[in-house]
Amino acid sequence: MKLVILDRDGTVNEDSADYVKSPDEWTPLPGSLEAIARLNHAGFHVVIASNQSGLGRGLFDVSTLNAMHAKMHLLLAGVGGRVDAVFYCPHAPEDGCHCRKPEPGLFEQIGERYGVDMPGIPMVGDTLSDVLGGVAAGCEPHLVLTGKGAAYRGRSLPDNFPAATRVHDDLAAFADFVIARQATAA
Repeated sequence: MKLVILDRDGTVNEDSADYVKSPDEWTPLPGSLEAIARLNHAGFHVVIASNQSGLGRGLFDVSTLNAMHAKMHLLLAGVGGRVDAVFYCPHAPEDGCHCRKPEPGLFEQIGERYGVDMPGIPMVGDTLSDVLGGVAAGCEPHLVLTGKGAAYRGRSLPDNFPAATRVHDDLAAFADFVIARQATAA
């Protein structure tokens, strides 16, 4: 199975220091939906793994989160794309759960659901915790320079990033890389 795992806020959609708390605040990053559609058309299953501590902090409820994802699915369908599933951690950082990135729990859940081993599965996010969570589960780490990742634009990654982390300007560049690599491997 060809699978890629994406972070949500800052990778697929605009992030906010005040959290994305409603469908109106959920705005796709330029080109991100089309990038997902290109991944789909190249035969990839696309899954999201996202920390959603706004739930644990009481900033929004599950029905509002579902409404945000319904908007995402609708907009994706409009460009011929889809996300197969959304896995999220609802906990606040102080809850000490196993599913909040940088812990590997969300990635382990994805592996169980899809019956795949995580080593070699590309994952992409915009933060160190995204990358570390994927690496802890054995995923191949990718960072986009959107969202919080924009802080690394034009400079080297700090030493706390895994050495194998590949850096891309945005989700479209990540999709281009993954699709081109698959085409040369075929």
